Amino acid sequence: MSKYIFITGGVISSLGKGIASASIGKILESRGLKVALMKLDPYINVDPGTMNPYQHGEVYVTEDGAETDLDLGHYERFTNTLSSKFNNITTGQIYNSVISRERKGDYLGKTIQVIPHITDAIKERIKKCAEVSKADIVIVEIGGTVGDIESLPFLEASRQFRLDMGAENVFYIHLTLVPYIKAAGEVKTKPTQHSVGTLREIGIIPDVLICRTEKSLTDNVKEKISLFCNVRKEAVIESPDMDSIYQVPLVFKKQILDEIILSHFKLICKFSDLKDWERAVVNRALNPKHKVTIAVIGKYIELQDAYKSIYEALNHAGIYNDARVEIKRIDSESLEKDKIEQMLKGVSGILVPGGFGYRGIEGKIKAIKFSRLNKIPFLGICLGMQCAVIEFARNVCNLKTANSTEFKPTKYPVISLLQEQAKLKDLGGTMRLGAYLCKIRKNSLAGQVYGKSLVYERHRHRYEFNNKFKKLFEKNGMVLSGVCPRKDLIEIVELKAHPYFIAVQFHPEFKSKPDKAHPLFSGFIQAALQFQALGK
Repeated sequence: MSKYIFITGGVISSLGKGIASASIGKILESRGLKVALMKLDPYINVDPGTMNPYQHGEVYVTEDGAETDLDLGHYERFTNTLSSKFNNITTGQIYNSVISRERKGDYLGKTIQVIPHITDAIKERIKKCAEVSKADIVIVEIGGTVGDIESLPFLEASRQFRLDMGAENVFYIHLTLVPYIKAAGEVKTKPTQHSVGTLREIGIIPDVLICRTEKSLTDNVKEKISLFCNVRKEAVIESPDMDSIYQVPLVFKKQILDEIILSHFKLICKFSDLKDWERAVVNRALNPKHKVTIAVIGKYIELQDAYKSIYEALNHAGIYNDARVEIKRIDSESLEKDKIEQMLKGVSGILVPGGFGYRGIEGKIKAIKFSRLNKIPFLGICLGMQCAVIEFARNVCNLKTANSTEFKPTKYPVISLLQEQAKLKDLGGTMRLGAYLCKIRKNSLAGQVYGKSLVYERHRHRYEFNNKFKKLFEKNGMVLSGVCPRKDLIEIVELKAHPYFIAVQFHPEFKSKPDKAHPLFSGFIQAALQFQALGK
């Protein structure tokens, strides 16, 4: 029978529950256990697919095409787990399923209530994740902060889980903040006491407290937290600010968090010291030999989480190439007004990520032209590929008004809506989503980078390269090096007379890991280092 760990957060949001959950998954997986990780999101949207990136951050796409919370990206980067639609549930999904069943008459005339019907539906989904994954331990992260009205059904369901499954099969971890008050010169435990008090009022008594802190916690502070929060002193785990998020599993391991969890579950597992992770990831991330600056030119640049997987994939490529990747974030709209030479001065690579809508598009196209003409390594992703196609059409193929039909009517629709998308009315969950096969042309840059001819990559888009322009593009020097064979859709484009100019319709960042950088990103950073070494 699967064991369950529930992870809650208190005091404030953005403490890093996702990273903490992923790190716990990592240390338990290193002990030989199979783990699955879930995120319970309290918003009423059915999924984050239609939400503004400024509000929610990036939408992480799974292999089976589910649009999910960005924390699932952390889960997959830290562990070997492969997420699916069963690993992320929202309040919207739960209420939608319960109301649908009520309309069908499945409840036989009963009055539908939050308890037991909503909480039962939540518990069913958690058990379904355990069943599908066949995991030894299911780690369930509850979104939001204890005290939020929206999270109450999820918290109540997790409280009931210990009653249903037995105390020896359920473990509660609470992530909290222990702030340092500079004027007083000390850390304060009162916010943690209040947060745990609120949790206990709900009926959940935490087995472990993970304390986010700027300053290391003294024994006296740990004893105080232990006493007032009714948690053993050794179960008060500190989580200080780190230079790299990939240090967190080592920090937890050092404080024997894995032993505390395994002892509760009465599990005896193989020994692990995470030395491979420390050597291959952490040491290389903290002590690189080289440094390189990459410009990321996006529409949602103001919010760090909007391009979370992009930034992490660049860091992974840096680890692979023994380099620190310094990211210069540039709002694509600013490139429409300012001098591009000044904005891109000193960068050794240009990355244009995905997005939707016309705002900032001309700035992206301007940056791609600059990269093409100045032989600066370039990587385009999703919308970044579409902008590369538009730029090439206008400035190389002489189709001056070329554009995407997403933006405006044009005589030269080099990017157009997928045929099956034309009649769709609902926007949620209806894009081309999930993993599709891509066949790579021999003797191409993509073939050289991947080292194989068939790959599966994840997608999230509605618009595609218009095949009517294939011959014209190839005639003018663009290589259409990757194709989805099932639908004859162009997946990868590249330029011959360029050291590294490659753009893809899919999202390679979703399959990158710190100990296994994605080939497109590692090749990109390698090319940027070479460009930098030549003094260009």
